Amino acid sequence: MADKYRIDAHKLIYHPERVAQWRTTGDCYPIYIELSPSGACNHRCTFCGLDFVGYQPRFLDYEILKVRLPEMGQLGVKSILHSGEGEPLLNKHFAEILRCGKESGIDQALATNAALLTREKAEAILPFTEWIKVSIAGGTKEVYDALQRGAKGDFEKVVDNIQTAAEIKHKNGYHCTLGMQMLLLNENQHTAVSLAKIAKEIGADYLVIKPFSQQLASINTEYQDIKYDQCEKLAEELATLNTDHFKVIFRANTMANWDQAEVAYPKCLALPFWSHIDAGGNVWGCGNFLHNENFCYGNINESTFEEIWQGEKRQKHLAIMRENWDISQCRVNCRMDKINGYLNELENPIEHCNFI
Repeated sequence: MADKYRIDAHKLIYHPERVAQWRTTGDCYPIYIELSPSGACNHRCTFCGLDFVGYQPRFLDYEILKVRLPEMGQLGVKSILHSGEGEPLLNKHFAEILRCGKESGIDQALATNAALLTREKAEAILPFTEWIKVSIAGGTKEVYDALQRGAKGDFEKVVDNIQTAAEIKHKNGYHCTLGMQMLLLNENQHTAVSLAKIAKEIGADYLVIKPFSQQLASINTEYQDIKYDQCEKLAEELATLNTDHFKVIFRANTMANWDQAEVAYPKCLALPFWSHIDAGGNVWGCGNFLHNENFCYGNINESTFEEIWQGEKRQKHLAIMRENWDISQCRVNCRMDKINGYLNELENPIEHCNFI
């Protein structure tokens, strides 16, 4: 099974109790949160979906998170992905934040460009992390530099850092899954196989090849018309590299959705199941609308998470989303796309659904 982590699917099926609560009451606490420890970033990727936020040099306060993370765990939050507007490793308290989250009963994960993933940092965070996924824009130094736009020598540094993390993982028996991810563009398609071979050689567990998705507020629109209808041969070539210990996860289903460029459900139902907390502490209903104050429910520097989640502003916004939201304003292949498809099926069952 190439995609045993269901990266090209969804995992809400493993949380029937929360889904049942949502169906009964219309609401629930989130299972999953994206949290941005840092607004600053050391790269300027040409495809950055959050370029409109402006790479602000702001950082979440560890002293606040020491209180909020245990609260979130008690309320039922099960996972946090440290990602967001910038590079999480730029937060000088990131290792402490990660450890606090794990000790609060919340699974922790990291999305990073890995240029700052030194041996010291890897040793500090691997014991408390379920998975780390490294964004890497190409399989050669030249393509990587042109697309990722980091410091000179970052390609070699990132490859070395991932290999070091893999060595630390195996030496200590850590269960942290080490993944890499390339956003497939016209400029880097010819390096996908090379990148997969590198990933396999340095000890990564998988490489994801995913499609671009246009963020409607993004400053960059260079890739908005990209097509993925000629990728079968590439997918087949990449699949030949799969082993019991390494997989290439080619997100063909998501690519097909992008080429169709239309949403398969009439409204967003997924908002109760997740949230985004930016580097300023603002709690958002959706990470794609950090420019729209209607999606901002409150701030963890000023209120508890429970107060924010149960607050009047969030309840009013959920009502608007249920009744008046135009789904065409949403990003194709957003984080909750497949979950929305699943929830829409539950809300609108087919005929004869009892004949299981």
